[in-house]
Amino acid sequence: MISKDQLANKVNTLPHNPGVYQFLDQSGKIIYVGKAIDLKKRVSSYFQKDHLDGKTRTLVKLVCDLQFTVVQNELDALLLENNLIKSYKPRYNVLLKDDKTYPWIVIKKEAFARVFPTRRKFNDGSTYYGPYPNVKQMHQLLALIRELFQIRTCALDLRTQKIEQRKYKVCLEYHIGKCAGPCENLQTSSAYEQTLHAVRLLLEGKNFSLIQQLKKEMNAHASEQSYEAAQRCKELIDALSKYRSKSMMVSDHTQNFDVCYVEKAQPDAWISYLVICEGSIVHTYSSKVSDPLDVPLETLYSQIIPQLRSHFESSSKEIVVGIKDALELADGKSLFPKIGEKRQLLEMAINNVRHAQLQARKAAMNKSTAVQNAPMQAVLELQSALGLSQAPLHIECFDNSNLQGTNPVSACVVFKNGIPSKADYRHFNVKTVLGPDDFSTMKEAVGRRYSRLKAEGQALPDLIIIDGGKGQLGAALEAIEEIGLQNEVKLVGLAKRLEELYKPGFSRSLILDRRSLALKLVQQLRDEAHRFGLSHHRKRRSKNAVGSALDGVKGLGPKTLEVLYHEFSSLTQMKAAAPEQIIKKIGAAKAKLLFEFFSKNELDLN
Repeated sequence: MISKDQLANKVNTLPHNPGVYQFLDQSGKIIYVGKAIDLKKRVSSYFQKDHLDGKTRTLVKLVCDLQFTVVQNELDALLLENNLIKSYKPRYNVLLKDDKTYPWIVIKKEAFARVFPTRRKFNDGSTYYGPYPNVKQMHQLLALIRELFQIRTCALDLRTQKIEQRKYKVCLEYHIGKCAGPCENLQTSSAYEQTLHAVRLLLEGKNFSLIQQLKKEMNAHASEQSYEAAQRCKELIDALSKYRSKSMMVSDHTQNFDVCYVEKAQPDAWISYLVICEGSIVHTYSSKVSDPLDVPLETLYSQIIPQLRSHFESSSKEIVVGIKDALELADGKSLFPKIGEKRQLLEMAINNVRHAQLQARKAAMNKSTAVQNAPMQAVLELQSALGLSQAPLHIECFDNSNLQGTNPVSACVVFKNGIPSKADYRHFNVKTVLGPDDFSTMKEAVGRRYSRLKAEGQALPDLIIIDGGKGQLGAALEAIEEIGLQNEVKLVGLAKRLEELYKPGFSRSLILDRRSLALKLVQQLRDEAHRFGLSHHRKRRSKNAVGSALDGVKGLGPKTLEVLYHEFSSLTQMKAAAPEQIIKKIGAAKAKLLFEFFSKNELDLN
């Protein structure tokens, strides 16, 4: 088994192709089989969110490894998933339901047995087929059975003594040709059992055997000149052929056979193995094996095939291989097809080897370059999300910081190529704003920043992020327009609550994918601007706490100033306060000195 980090790396390198995935536990046993239109997205969803379903959480905790098989389309994935579930019977394909179990199709043990779906399985001698994780598929199969065969749907007791009492009458099903009327003894028990035998073959997936049986019956009826019965057999054959479809998961070959493809890639070899039973793929396996001695390809085939046949308990007499030369096999013969369905299955095995090799290369690349590539990948994702004409290699982010309007500052952080460029960080002590006014503070900082860049002829950023949402974004846009750079730079606003991005001219916000690197880059910019601005604000506030314009007032000592700033925070609040409040705090004599200072001095209260 592999480590959790290796498993995560394996998930990250899955292809964006339709296919089937298999989860393995610590012992290497398959515990779940699933299908996907996009393998990477579907499998990743298991490991990137919290599941409300307790059983799904348990499944994810047990997953220690995964395997996958790439197919051509969604239909092939559905059929292959169904085959593999029947072959391996993974426990979580049945258990992953909170309030109910998967349904079965039952052939009831009774006279003129009924065929119907059930969610309860009894040990009553009846035959149960399933369970069916895809309920819609089960109902489609039942509908096909009732369309092809005359099977009763009523719940009457059709034991011989009951029928002989002649208490039953045929119903509408008889008149429309869906039932042969066993309730009035219009159909014999042996004839009904013959129909049930065909139903069993269909439910067991032995479609080819069923078609062959129907062909024999059709020829027999034709030889006896029972042309209506022969026509009925022909219609059944046509319907079954349409149901099976032309899919690689269900072929038309009579015998069972295996498919093996081996490709040398020193110091290893790659293999893909398929087991086909009555036209259906029941096992798939792709892996890398060691080839330290660099033996010939024919030798590899001869060594690998017996081991895999034994592992999958395959008794097929024919093995489709990827080389033209005949192989010496103890209990079978090799075949190299050039056309037909066997060639398509060989191509499928080749394709899975290619994907396994690609996954290994991606894993190796990710392991060595993940840290280096992530920042640029985030930049490219952000470009795509915002619809920018060029990648935002130079991004600047602004944030304000103040305490109830005191010591207001604004910070600008700079990221280049997706990483911080701390030498370019700037902070601004706000000069023109009185009180808590974030919009004006943002306008001043943005205006000062880009007026200087324009005057000095320095490079402008590819993207400006304004932390604070629509209001701050509007203020920043005003500053940019006053400078005349509205056609030179791109701005977006970032709202804190839902981390929404606002683009100028758009009424609706943009919410980035929570798992995207683009969102992580925006969050990193926002957090860095907040940290840088808050750090400067605290330094300025600490400086103002130990020194102010009141330091030179005789009679107002350090303790008195500490009481005043603790109560009123700023000179503005002191001047606006009622005289009684100040007298209560520092006494009438000291309050008089403070009032005289205010009346004599014109103060920049900020």
